[in-house]
Amino acid sequence: MKNKMIFGFHAVTSRLRHEASSVEEIFVDASRVDGRMKDLIAAAKSANVRVMPVDSSRLDKIVGTRRHQGVIAFASQLALARNLDELLDAVDGPPLLLILDGITDPHNLGACLRVADGVGAHAVIVPKDRAVGLNATAAKVASGAAETVPYITVTNLARTMRELKDRGIWLIGTSDDGEKGLYEADFTGPTALVMGSEGEGMRRLTRDTCDILVNIPMFGSVESLNVSVASGVCLYEARRQRMGISA
Repeated sequence: MKNKMIFGFHAVTSRLRHEASSVEEIFVDASRVDGRMKDLIAAAKSANVRVMPVDSSRLDKIVGTRRHQGVIAFASQLALARNLDELLDAVDGPPLLLILDGITDPHNLGACLRVADGVGAHAVIVPKDRAVGLNATAAKVASGAAETVPYITVTNLARTMRELKDRGIWLIGTSDDGEKGLYEADFTGPTALVMGSEGEGMRRLTRDTCDILVNIPMFGSVESLNVSVASGVCLYEARRQRMGISA
C-alpha cells in the first residue's frame, strides 16, 4: 500500500497517538528546538519511529508550501472502512453521515472532517468527480480527523443516496430556501446530512434526491455560512437531539 504524506503538528501527533506503527519516518526542521518539537520527537522515538532533522527549505520542497510547521511524516494508509455497506452493517444505533456534494476547497474539506470527528459522525461521503479529494492540505486542516473518520468516495452520488434511502436513512439537505428551519428537523433517526459546494450549493439531482431541505436561520447581515461552519452547526444539532441515544 502506498505511503501518504502527513504534515503539521496536529496531524502527525494524531497519527503517532493512534497508529504509531504505521509511521515510516518523520522529517523535522532542524532549527526548531521548542518544547512542542521536543515533545513530538520524544513521542516518535518512544514509538521507534525514525526522525530526520533537515533544513526548512527541504521541507518546503517536499510539501510544496511553507505551511508544514516544521514537521512531515510518511506513513502507510490506515485501513478505515471504505465500503459503505460494510460500514453501515457495523454501526450500532442510528447512523449519522455527512454527504459533501462537490467541495473544491481542501481547507473546507479538512474542517468538515474535523467537525465530523468531533460530533461522532460515522462517515463522510463524497463524489469521485467534482471534488477536491483528501490531499495533504485537507489532512493537515483536519488535525488528525482524516485518520479517524471513514472517508468514502462514490462514483455516482445520487445512486448512493438512493441506496441509503433503501436502508431507511433519511436524507436532510441544506438550502437557503429549505421548507423547514434546521431546528424543526428530526435528526434522531438514521440520518445523512447533505451539504452543497461552496459556490453553487447542491447539484439539482442531489437536491431532488433529498427527503427534505432545511435552512439555517440567519439573524445578521450575511446571507449564508461557509460549508464547514454550516456542517458544524447542523451536525451538532443532530448530536444535541441524539443525546442519550447510542452512537
